[in-house]
Amino acid sequence: MLTGRTASITLRRCRSYTTKHGLRPVPILSDAGLETFRKDAFEPATPAILPRQTFSQLPAVQRWFLTASDGRLTLNRPYLARFGSTIVPLEISSNDRFTRIEQSLSFFLECVHASSSTYRVRPSRYFSAYVPGARAIRRTTQSNDFFSATAISPPTARVYLAQAPINDLPRALRDDLPVPDLVLKAGKGDVYDSSIWIGQAPTYTPLHRDPNPNLFVQLAGTKIVRLFPPDAGKAIFAKVQETIEGSASATMRGEEMMQGAEKKALEFEVWSDDVKSGRTGWEAELRSGDGLFIPKGWWHSVKGTGDGITGSVNWWFR
Repeated sequence: MLTGRTASITLRRCRSYTTKHGLRPVPILSDAGLETFRKDAFEPATPAILPRQTFSQLPAVQRWFLTASDGRLTLNRPYLARFGSTIVPLEISSNDRFTRIEQSLSFFLECVHASSSTYRVRPSRYFSAYVPGARAIRRTTQSNDFFSATAISPPTARVYLAQAPINDLPRALRDDLPVPDLVLKAGKGDVYDSSIWIGQAPTYTPLHRDPNPNLFVQLAGTKIVRLFPPDAGKAIFAKVQETIEGSASATMRGEEMMQGAEKKALEFEVWSDDVKSGRTGWEAELRSGDGLFIPKGWWHSVKGTGDGITGSVNWWFR
């Protein structure tokens, strides 16, 4: 339980952000000190947001991302391309198909660049300027343009650099993500594992739970996290399995939660506006530099929102 003093502070800070469908806003700690974190989050196993922008000085925040001329956030390709031969895990989704592969970081950079490419229309009767990554469109009876910006639809395939362990990255990139003191000192002093998550919004991670406490830090863009206590999350999972007549295990999760009936049912139960069942859960909106503590066993689902790139890092600790 939060102390009376801390609860009053966090409630005041949360008044500007209210959630939908009865989900409570995750409280914001009064300060980023180790003792406050232990007392009001780690030891009672309660979700909490560190004071806003606590992690804004992580080198990766400054070095990995840029703001494009149109205002959208993008990757710092010249910097990251120096490490292009690094092999990273990628999740590729297209409509209802999903697969995981390992490819080079340079491959991922090219995919992101292609997915964000657009047409820049020039004043020409027959042609518009072509940007690499977009597709040519045949002339139709409704258009005199061989390359028509109005005929382009966004690519359906999305590539997400997901669950890439920090320890597998080159030294320079690891140095851009130093382990926060809270992770090193709040628990037993060691990191169980860590991951980075980078992709073009919207991104999506389905409802799941972790076997260790988790510090989740937003590096770039915006993500919404919905969290459910162990019993409430288990009830949602069981309801989904009953709905789809499935038999998946809550402790052994595979690609079934990323595609097909289970993915759709999980997303509906956690995110749909049509759910009226009064879910018991919390919600957090995270922007660049924000950090969220997710206790062991708490179920959570994450969505990257807006335009442009979103980037996150998390550390699981004991």
